[in-house]
Amino acid sequence: MAPQPKRERVVRMSVEQPLWQALTAYRVLTLIYALCLFVYSFSDYDRPRGAAAYMAVLTLWTALTFRMVSSAERCTRRFLIGDLVVAITGILLTPLVDTHDRIAEGTPTLPSIWTAGAVLGFAIKGGWRWAAWASTIVCTANIIERGGFAQDTVHMLMLVWVASVAIGYVVEVARASERTLARALRIEAATRERERLARDIHDSVLQVLAMVQRRGAAIGGEAAELGRMAGEQEIALRSLVATGLVTPPRGAADDRTDAADPRPPSAPVAAALRPEPPEDAEEPCDLRALLAPHAGSQVTFSEPGAPVILPAAAAGELAAAVGAALDNVRVHAGEGARAWILLEDEPGAVMVTVRDDGPGIPEGRLADAEREGRLGVALSIRGRLRDLGGTAEWISAPGQGTEVELTVPKLAASGKKASGKKGTAGR
Repeated sequence: MAPQPKRERVVRMSVEQPLWQALTAYRVLTLIYALCLFVYSFSDYDRPRGAAAYMAVLTLWTALTFRMVSSAERCTRRFLIGDLVVAITGILLTPLVDTHDRIAEGTPTLPSIWTAGAVLGFAIKGGWRWAAWASTIVCTANIIERGGFAQDTVHMLMLVWVASVAIGYVVEVARASERTLARALRIEAATRERERLARDIHDSVLQVLAMVQRRGAAIGGEAAELGRMAGEQEIALRSLVATGLVTPPRGAADDRTDAADPRPPSAPVAAALRPEPPEDAEEPCDLRALLAPHAGSQVTFSEPGAPVILPAAAAGELAAAVGAALDNVRVHAGEGARAWILLEDEPGAVMVTVRDDGPGIPEGRLADAEREGRLGVALSIRGRLRDLGGTAEWISAPGQGTEVELTVPKLAASGKKASGKKGTAGR
């Protein structure tokens, strides 16, 4: 019997998990240190029983909440506030149980350096802003306990403040790096899967479509029309395989098209399988993925080599405006017209140019169409771009085709949520 292959164990690492583990150990070690200080100075306290009562509460709290700081999920905001309250209570209780002379000499407070663990919890959980607020509260409580701004106290508190803020900032950077790494791994996995599918499609579907095209042209008649359609689908499918930007549709292809779809039956299948942007309007989205399905035998799509990132809502609206422009090409320039889509990623804006070789738009035609109530350009294109803070410009001359320039500023797109309006095409 052949030996079974050894399964690879995949371990998901979290860059902040070691920090939670370190914080758990820190709370225990600092509690032991605070207890040792208390026992050593027990006879020097003015009210040792009060100090002992607080140390018992601190020990019980640390023991009961031991698992709360073991992970980000368990460490809730309510727990962090409670942890900070326990530390502040110990600091403010120190003048009531200790002598004035000992406090003036700089004797540690009842919780001692255990207090820093409460501040570090805020830093790991919420970043440097949470750490700044928590450490500021702790610094204020220590100044009240000391009765003024003593040099050694201020020096120690500044160290705590700077260290907690720095750790919070490092945590934020680590989380951002983890998200970037996870995104890169997803892209790598998707690329490998695309290459596998491309090989399978090339060895089967594309060869069949090419054969149908050749045989149809040789037979003639209705078979020639069938061969022409097969050739169009072969070109569209090759474009999709080459770009690798199309994601599977959420429903069946038949559910994505209906009688109200303005695309004619001869439009490429790729347009029917147009991917949808993510549901989260603020989630980054690669605009190339939404424009690539427009490519076909009569539409050429040119794109940058790197992702063109916009918020999902803005990318969806811009892609819908491009679709409306292509619908205008099919309706007004004729079935045989060719179109070109050029996507450009500028430093401050994203520009999409849609050009066709149709008869062009007569001067004043767009204004006349708007007055007549045909608002395809006004709503489907200009309206969408206006909502995104962008512009739509038409360059056309009779007999020389039409060029539409759609420009969306990146800052405006990031700050606006698309309205999701759907318009009908028509000049």
